[in-house]
Amino acid sequence: MGQAPRLRSVCVFCGSSDAADPAFLADAAALGAALAGEGLRLVYGGGGVGLMGACARAAHEAGGQVLGVIPGFLTSRERALESVQTVVVGSMHERKMMMFEEADGFVVLPGGIGTLEEVVELLSWRRLDLHAKPIVFHSPGDFWRPLFDLFQHTVERSLTPPSFLDAWVEVDAVEDIIPALRGAKRRGPDAAAAAAQIT
Repeated sequence: MGQAPRLRSVCVFCGSSDAADPAFLADAAALGAALAGEGLRLVYGGGGVGLMGACARAAHEAGGQVLGVIPGFLTSRERALESVQTVVVGSMHERKMMMFEEADGFVVLPGGIGTLEEVVELLSWRRLDLHAKPIVFHSPGDFWRPLFDLFQHTVERSLTPPSFLDAWVEVDAVEDIIPALRGAKRRGPDAAAAAAQIT
């Protein structure tokens, strides 16, 4: 098995609602600034709304590199940021694949059904040993606890192996996200092999 790549780019999955809790928006901005401060490129969904917009703007304003990936049909709805590098793709599948390929690790901030869809696929790929990239959930106020409880339920019903529960790290504070990414266990094939298997 090859080693996972050095952490250089971090993909952030998060909500796109401007109605989100202001504390969540502030945390997203703090993460963007922290990534820039650590010299880590932000890879995100390309929009200027909600948590993803807050994260991307903060990273850009702090002098960080930012790559947005957005399907053409969402450029107006999610108000793609013109101030950062943005790739427009043809579908949601292309978006997720490019975000995966461009990232060395993943952070999951609070989000809705779109975030869930992205994250469950990412965790499924991890479960199948298709990648070794670290995954960190930021779960302020136990935001993600119902999802983790559901995963535990599937383990208890013998539908998911217990080892799956080691596929991610959970943190409460924004300042713990980057250390958790760097300290997370990395196992599985190398990135090139993973991308070949997934595509």
